[in-house]
Amino acid sequence: MQTPWDDDLALALRLADAADTITVRRFGALDLQVEAKPDSSPVSDADTATERELRTLLARERPADAFHGEEFADTGTGPRRWIVDPVDGTKNYVRGVPVWATLVALEHEGRIVVSAVSAPALGRRWWASEGGGAWTATADGPRRLAVSRVARLADASVSWSDLAEWGPRRDAWLGVLDSAWRSRGYGDFWSYALLAEGVVDVAAEPVVELYDLAALDLLVREAGGTFTDLAGRPGPGGGSALATNGLLHDEVLRALQP
Repeated sequence: MQTPWDDDLALALRLADAADTITVRRFGALDLQVEAKPDSSPVSDADTATERELRTLLARERPADAFHGEEFADTGTGPRRWIVDPVDGTKNYVRGVPVWATLVALEHEGRIVVSAVSAPALGRRWWASEGGGAWTATADGPRRLAVSRVARLADASVSWSDLAEWGPRRDAWLGVLDSAWRSRGYGDFWSYALLAEGVVDVAAEPVVELYDLAALDLLVREAGGTFTDLAGRPGPGGGSALATNGLLHDEVLRALQP
C-alpha cells in the first residue's frame, strides 16, 4: 500500500539499521561506559553514539528537518521533526537484559506519520506509516498488525512498567491489574508493540517523555488501537500513556482518574 510517507519510512528503517549496528556491538561489552544523568537515569556510550549517528545521517538525508532526541539538544525548526530514542530501555541494556529498542518517528505538522521500532537483541522490528498500517517482520515476510477484540477487562492481558512510578495513581492501577485476566510487566516499548500485535490488550505508563512514545503512538493507532495520556488526551506528548485495543479504553481511563 503506497502512502505519501513511503520515502520517509524507508529512511526510518535505514536509520534503524544504522542504530542496530552500534547498539548490538556495544550490548554486553565489558568496556560499556555508563553514567548517571541529572534525573539519576543511566545513559550509556551506546545511547550517545547512536543518537549522534542518526543525527548525522538525517543532517545529510533531510537537512531541512528538525530533530528531537533524548540525549542532546533539539536542532532545527519547521513542520517536519524526527523524534528519536536511541535506546529505549537503557536500564535493561546496561544490565544485559535484551528488552530494549531504538525508536524512530517522524512528526509532520504536529502528527506522527512514520515510525520504526527496532529491537535487535530480540530479533524483532515493527514499523508504521500514516494510512499504511502497522507491520512487523517475520520469517515469511512482513505481517500486518491488528489489535485484539477483547472487550472486557476481566478477559484482558495488561502490560505495565515500573510500579514505583505510579505515585498517587498506584492504588487505581493495582485495581486495574486485579480486575484483569492477566498482567505482566513487559515494560517500555515492548508493551506497546505487543499491544499492536494483539497479544496484549492494555498498556500504560504514568511518567514518560515524547521520545519514549512517538513511534509507539503511531504503531498502536495504525494497528487499530487507541493511544492517549492518562487524562484522555490523544497523542504521545502528554507525559503519560494509556494504549488499548480501543474497546477497553474508556473503562481503563475511568478507573485511573484521581
